[in-house]
Amino acid sequence: MTVKESAGSELVWKSLDEKGEIWFEGKFNLLGFDPMESTDDATAQFIKKLLKACVQNSPEFLAKWKKLRVETKMDFPRDWGLGSSSTVIHMASQWAEANAFMVFFRFQDGSGYDIACAGAESPVEYQLVDDSIKFTEIELEIPYKDNLYFIYSGQKQNSADAVKMYKKSKVDKKSISEKLTAITDAIYDAKKLSDFEKLIDEHEEIVSSALGLPKIKDERFSDYWGSVKSLGAWGGDFVLATSEKDKDEVQKYFADKGCDVCLTYDEIIL
Repeated sequence: MTVKESAGSELVWKSLDEKGEIWFEGKFNLLGFDPMESTDDATAQFIKKLLKACVQNSPEFLAKWKKLRVETKMDFPRDWGLGSSSTVIHMASQWAEANAFMVFFRFQDGSGYDIACAGAESPVEYQLVDDSIKFTEIELEIPYKDNLYFIYSGQKQNSADAVKMYKKSKVDKKSISEKLTAITDAIYDAKKLSDFEKLIDEHEEIVSSALGLPKIKDERFSDYWGSVKSLGAWGGDFVLATSEKDKDEVQKYFADKGCDVCLTYDEIIL
């Protein structure tokens, strides 16, 4: 994100994709941040809510500024769903000298986990318990990381919609949280791929039951030889696949299923 100041009385926002092509342009007034013109109303409304939340948490933000030009540029395809919204919230909060978590909770649903990731320098352990955030950057050694693959499912999911669906469910959320926390703790100690696979399979079973949705492996990859775990908004965006076979075989399997993006742990994480 880059921000430049010039003469005038409005804010011009331009968003570029990984190829440098414009996918959004908008012009906003500096009073209520109402869109004066834009190429996409939903994105314009998101930016309006974001800027208002920044001001609410940092009242001096933009108070004396005049015309501004904001430009954002992605370094991965926009439809991958790798936290572009939370990254923009994090960057705008830095610009406004506001607390990114407070900005997020002003206008978004969810745990805030993505916000923690957006500003982290390493893996994180994150919990939201009784509206209290527990957030720690950790060291994470994965002996079997070369057996992990990240596959783009080709199905973009809306995280906000997924959160609303979970909140409406009548399941015992406290019990589910405790079970998933126990699985997370066990993953830290998993030294073998087979142990890790058992844990993520159990995780999928719990979430599937809680949401009343089929596991993505059962739905789309039932003949795959390893484990498949949903990531992000459940059932969309990327999935994690495990395999003792090499990348070429993994890549061919998922390509035959219509999923052409297959990244190793090092390619996507490091």
